[in-house]
Amino acid sequence: MQFKEDAELYSHEVNREGGEDLLYINYLGAPYVPSLSDSSAVMERTIDVLMENPNVSRIIFVQQKNYNYDFEETSMLLEISQLYVYFMRQEKILSQSKISPSHQELFSERYKNLFSFLYGLKKDPIAAYSDLRRIHIGAKVFLNKIEGRYNNDQRNYISFLEKLIGFMEKTKIIEKAKPYLADYQKGDREIYHRLFSADVIPNFTFTRLVSDLPQDAEIIDQYEIKGDDYDISQVTVLRKIDEAKLIYHLVPPEHILNEEQNNLLNLARGVLIEHQPKAEEFTDTERTRHVFFNIAKDLLQDLAESKSLSLGYNDLNKLAIILVRHTIGFGLVEVLLQDPNLQDISLNAPIPQVPIYVRHQKYDNCVSNILPSHEDVDSWAAKFRMISGRPLDESNPILDTQLEIGKLRARIAIIQSPLSPEGLSYSIRRHRESPWTLPLFIKNKMLNPLAAGLLSFIIDGSRTLLVAGTRSSGKTSLMGSLLLEIIPKARIIVIEDTLELPVESLRKLNYDIIRMKVRSSLLKSTAEVSAEDGIRTSLRLGDSCLIVGEVRSAEAKALYEAMRVGALANVVAGTIHGASPYGVFDRVVNDLGVPITSFKATDIIVVCNPIKSPDGLNSWRRVVRISEIRKHWKVDPLLEQGFVDLMKYNVEKDELEPTADLINGDSEIIKEIAANIKGWSGNWDAVYDNILLRAHMKKELVDIAQRMDNDMLLESEFNALSNHSFHRISEEVIAEYGLPWEKYVFPKWKKWLEDEIKKRMNS
Repeated sequence: MQFKEDAELYSHEVNREGGEDLLYINYLGAPYVPSLSDSSAVMERTIDVLMENPNVSRIIFVQQKNYNYDFEETSMLLEISQLYVYFMRQEKILSQSKISPSHQELFSERYKNLFSFLYGLKKDPIAAYSDLRRIHIGAKVFLNKIEGRYNNDQRNYISFLEKLIGFMEKTKIIEKAKPYLADYQKGDREIYHRLFSADVIPNFTFTRLVSDLPQDAEIIDQYEIKGDDYDISQVTVLRKIDEAKLIYHLVPPEHILNEEQNNLLNLARGVLIEHQPKAEEFTDTERTRHVFFNIAKDLLQDLAESKSLSLGYNDLNKLAIILVRHTIGFGLVEVLLQDPNLQDISLNAPIPQVPIYVRHQKYDNCVSNILPSHEDVDSWAAKFRMISGRPLDESNPILDTQLEIGKLRARIAIIQSPLSPEGLSYSIRRHRESPWTLPLFIKNKMLNPLAAGLLSFIIDGSRTLLVAGTRSSGKTSLMGSLLLEIIPKARIIVIEDTLELPVESLRKLNYDIIRMKVRSSLLKSTAEVSAEDGIRTSLRLGDSCLIVGEVRSAEAKALYEAMRVGALANVVAGTIHGASPYGVFDRVVNDLGVPITSFKATDIIVVCNPIKSPDGLNSWRRVVRISEIRKHWKVDPLLEQGFVDLMKYNVEKDELEPTADLINGDSEIIKEIAANIKGWSGNWDAVYDNILLRAHMKKELVDIAQRMDNDMLLESEFNALSNHSFHRISEEVIAEYGLPWEKYVFPKWKKWLEDEIKKRMNS
C-alpha cells in the first residue's frame, strides 16, 4: 500500500489483505525512521491507533521503505492497548474509590504515582511495569511507618497494586522481557530491540524479509549466491537450540540499497507496472525479460538524470535486474533459484503468514526469512497461467508447469481453493543448470562406480527401463544422467507433461532429440494432446529411443505397448513412483491397469530412495536397488521369483553391492544384451569386463576431478566428450583385438583424458 504524497503525517488505514487486517501508519515526511524499539513516541502513537483497531494482525510503517511488525509483535502491543483501556474504563484506577476510598489525604500522592504509571504505559510498558513495582515497594514500606488508622486502607491499596502488577505480568511483553530485567535501567530502550524487529520491505516490492539475524542462534555456514556480476546475495545458515529446522537467512541486493536507489526503483516500478507484457509475450519469457531489462535501464537512467543523481554502470545494471525481478518476474523466488544448493522451495497457505521453506542439499529442510505477500502470489499465479497456457481456477485447482529464466529451470506445482482452502500454495522443484551425470552421482554417493558402469552398459544394450522412487528421491535427475549415456547418433523422443528432463542441454551437446509436451493427467480438459496419444504418435516418428518423463495414468498402457514394440531396438524408459520393484508392479498392474503380460516387457527397475540419518534430521539420496524382471512367472513376480536384484544397497556400508547373480553371470537381461554382440554371446568374462571398464572410467573421472578440484570434468559437456572417446577407442580396440578388453581400452582412454585436460589447461 502507498499513501498519497499529500496524506497527513501519522494518518493510518486498515486494509484487509490475504485474510488479515493490516494497519498502515503514514511516516512519509517524518524526519526519522519509525521504530518501535527506538522511539517512545512511535510506540505511544501505535498503541493509540490499536485502541481504535483491536483486530489488526500486522503493523506497517510506510516511509521510503515499509517497516513491518508481525503478528507476534503486534499482539504484544495490542495487549497493552487493551490493558490500558481496561485500566481506564473498567478498573478506573485513577478514581478515588479505587485509590483511597477512606482517606482523602492519601489520594493526591497515590493519584500522582498511578497517573505517572498510566502516562508511561503506552510509551514504555517495561518502564511502566518497573514503576508499578517501585510504587508497590514504597507502599509496603509506608505501611510499616503509618499510624494504625491508615493500616486497612494501605493494605487495600497494596492489594490493588498487586492486582495491577498481576495484570502486567500476564502480558506477553513483560513475560518476554523478564529474562533481561536484572540488568534493566529505566528508560533504556535497548531491551525493546530484543522484542521488536521490523521486517524491512522496499516500496517497490510487497515481500517481507526479516533482515536481522535471529538472536541466540549459532551461525553454521555463510556463502554468496551469484546471479551475475551485479546480482550477488548473502546466505547465512543458522541453528537455534530449540528448533529442529535450520534457518536459511537471505540478504538479497534489493534489501541493501540506499534511499536514493530505493526511491528510483519505486518510481520506475510505478511506470513499468502500467506496461505489463501481454499473455502471448509470456510464451517467450527470455526474450520478454531481455526487452524489459533494456527498457528498465533506460527508464532508470532517465529518472536518475531528472533527479540529478549519478548512476554508475554496475549500479544501473543491478537496479535494472531488480526492477525486472519485481515487475514481470517472480521476486525473491528468483534469488532462491540462483542458489545451487537448494532443491525444493515451498510456499504454504496462508502464504502471507508463513515463511518460505527450502530444502538444502547440505542442510536439508530449512525455514527462510522470507514472507511473500498476497499481492505477490496472486501475481505469480497469473504469470504461470500465461506461461503454461493452462487453467488455474476453482474447476481446475491444480497447475503443473515450469519456469525457465536463463539457465535456471524449475518445476512449479500450484494448488488453490477449493483444494487448498486457505489460498494459493506453491511447490517449486529447482533443476540443476546443467544435467546430472553418472560421475556427479558417484561423487555425491547416490551410486557407486560399479552401478554407474552397469547402468551405462544396460543403456547401450537398448533395454526397457523404469527409474522408480518416492517424491524427491532423485529419479528424474537420474533419468537425465542416463540420457547422456545414449550414443548421440541415436534419435531420442522425450514425452513430458511438465518439462523437467534436460532436453535443451542435450540439444546443445548435439544430441538428436525432440520433446513432446502432453496434457497433465490432473487436467480435466485442455487443448493439449494426452500422454497416451503422445506415446502412440512417437511410434510413428521412426526409429527412436523413447523417454517418458513420468508414468502417472492411462499413458502406462501406451508405454508398455512401446516397450513391446521397441524391445531390442532402442532404449524405452520412464520414471514412476514406487519404493520397490514390487511397488512398481503393483502400481502399473493393479492401479494403472496394464496387463501382467505387458508388464513383463520391463527389463530393469532402478529404485531410488532417500536414506535418513538415525536422528531423522538428515537424509541422502541413494540408488537402493537395480533389479531385472525375468519372464517365466505368470501371476505374482514376488512369489514366483520374477524380481532378481543385480545390485542392492547395504545400509551399514552406505554402498550398493553386487549380488551373486551379477557376479556369477546369472543375469538373463545382460545375457540377452550379450547375445546380440559378436564375441560376447556365452562369454561372461568379456561382458563383465566391459561393465567393469565403464565403472573404472567413471571412477577415474571422479578421482581426477577431486585431485584437481575441478568439477567441470564431471559435468555433462565433458561427460559426453568422454563417452564419445570411449566408444571411438572401443571401436579401434575391437578392430585390433576382436573385443573391447579393459586392459587395452582403459590405457588409451586415460591417455586421451590426460591430453584433453592438458589442452584445456593450456588454452
